[in-house]
Amino acid sequence: MANNSFQHYDTIIVGAGSAGCVLANRLSADPNRKVLLLEAGGNDNWLWFHIPVGYLYAMGNPRADWCYSLTPQPGLNGRVLPYPRGRVLGGCSAINGMIYMRGQRQDYDNWQLPGWRWDDVLPRFKRGESFYRGGDSFHGADGELRVERQRLHWEILDAWERACIEYGIPPTDDFNTGDNEGVGLFHVNQIKGVRCSAKRAFLNPVKTRANFTIATRVLVDKLLYGAGNRVTGIDAIINGKRQTIASGGEVILAAGSVASPGILQRSGVGPEAVLKKAGVKCVRKLDGVGGNLQDHLQIRVAFEVENARTLNQPMNSLFGKLGMAAEYLFRQSGPMSMAPSQLGAFFKSDPAIDRPDLEYHVQPMTAEALGIKLHKRPGITASVCNLRPTSRGRIDITSADVAAAPSIDPRYLSTEQDKKIAAQSIEITREISSQAAVARYKPREIKPGPQFVTPQQLAIAAGDIATTIFHPVGTCKMGDDNDPLAVIDSRLTVRGFDNLYIADASVMPTITSGNTHAPVIMIAEALAEILVG
Repeated sequence: MANNSFQHYDTIIVGAGSAGCVLANRLSADPNRKVLLLEAGGNDNWLWFHIPVGYLYAMGNPRADWCYSLTPQPGLNGRVLPYPRGRVLGGCSAINGMIYMRGQRQDYDNWQLPGWRWDDVLPRFKRGESFYRGGDSFHGADGELRVERQRLHWEILDAWERACIEYGIPPTDDFNTGDNEGVGLFHVNQIKGVRCSAKRAFLNPVKTRANFTIATRVLVDKLLYGAGNRVTGIDAIINGKRQTIASGGEVILAAGSVASPGILQRSGVGPEAVLKKAGVKCVRKLDGVGGNLQDHLQIRVAFEVENARTLNQPMNSLFGKLGMAAEYLFRQSGPMSMAPSQLGAFFKSDPAIDRPDLEYHVQPMTAEALGIKLHKRPGITASVCNLRPTSRGRIDITSADVAAAPSIDPRYLSTEQDKKIAAQSIEITREISSQAAVARYKPREIKPGPQFVTPQQLAIAAGDIATTIFHPVGTCKMGDDNDPLAVIDSRLTVRGFDNLYIADASVMPTITSGNTHAPVIMIAEALAEILVG
C-alpha cells in the first residue's frame, strides 16, 4: 500500500486509526474527491492483529505499537508505565480490547455544544454499526463495524456477576442505550471470533476506489501554510527522505490524542512556552494544544480462588495451551477469542451521585501485570476504574525532531477526589467479593492485600497496582468561543484556520464514561457529515 509518488489531493487524512478509516470510507464515496490516507505504521498482515488474544503480542512490539512510556507518576508512587498506541492500519483498533462502549447520555449532553448532545450523536453511532441482534431504536444493522456477543463462558465470571447483583448492581444485556448502569458481558468488535478492526470494517471494502490512495510508512512532521488561514499540505518523512504533499481542500488530523497535538506543536501551533522549549517558532498561539489530558486508570484488585477453572491453569500447561489453540482453530471460540475483559459493570461509588462513575473490567486470570506470565494458582481480577477522573495532564513535544518521543504525563491520582474514589472502589470490590454468590470459590485478596485498610492506605496501595486502560482523550479539546483552552470548534475546525480539522479522541472536552473506541468512530462520522453536507 505504500505510494511514494504523490500528486495533488482534495483531502489529506493524517492517521489511519479508528477515525481515519471511517473518514476515508465516507469521503472517498464521492468519486470527484481525491482522498489520501496516511499511516505511519504498516499493513495489518500479521496473524496477531486478527486473533483477539493477539493484543498480548502486539503491545510493546514496534511492529504494532509506538512503545511510548509515561513520565514518572507521583500518584502511582513514582512508577513509569508503558503507553501502547497502535502503529498500523486500523491504529489502536488493531490492538485494543475490542469492547464496544458508547458511554452515557449525560457525557454528551454535558459537553453543551451544538450538534453533540446524545440525541445528535446516537444516529452517528448507529450509522456505522452492524449489531448482532439487528437494528432497533438504539442499534444499527447495516453499518460496517460488527458488534457481537463474546464466544466463551467462565463459571467464575457468572458467579461474580451474581455477586454484583447481590451487592445491588442490576443486570443488563446492553450497555449502549445511553444508560450503562448494570452488570453483564461486554459486546465486542468481532466477526465470528476474529477481530473487527476499523481497517477491516471501513477500509477493506473501499480500498480499490480509483479516487482513494492509502500510503503506509509515512511519518507526518508538520503542516504547510499558504495565504490567509489555509493549510496547503503536509511535510513528511518517507523512506528516510523529507517530502511534501499538497492538498487543495481539507487537511484532517486523525492521528490520536498523542500524535495530533504533536503535529500541531511541531507546526508552531500551541502554547508559546512549550514551543519555545522545543525550539519551534510560534505560528499561532493556542494554549489548549496538548493540555486537558484525561485517561481511565484501572485498579487491578486481584483474588486467588478455589474450586474454579480460570485462565491461569491452561496458560501454565502445555496441554492447556494446545487445547486452547485447537478450540480456536476449529471453532474460533475459547480463550483465544477473548477480549482482555469479558464481564463488565457500571455502578456508583456513592449512592448519592446521579449516575455510575465506576466501571469493572473483570477477567478470569491474575498476573503481576497485563501481558506478563499468569499466576499458577487460579485467580480472578476485578479491575475497577473511575470513569470521570478530575486529574488532568499534558502531552507535549520535547523537540522539533519528529522522531523524538513526546512527554506524556496524565498526572494520575493527582486530585483528592480521584484518591477518594480509588479507595472507595477497592472497598466496594471487597464487599462484592464477600457476597454469597462467590463464597464457594473462597476468594482471597492478593492485590492490594487485606493489610491496607484506611482510605489513605488504600489510595497509596492503588498507586502500586493501577495501570492505564489506554483511553487518552482531550488534548485538542472542542469548545465554544468563550473557552480559552478550546483548540477546535463544534464543527471540528482548528481555531484560526479555514480548512484544518481534527477528528479523534483528542477532541473530547471530557472523557466519556466507558471505553473510547466507539465514541471515536462517532466523532469521525460527525466530521464526515460536516464535510459532505
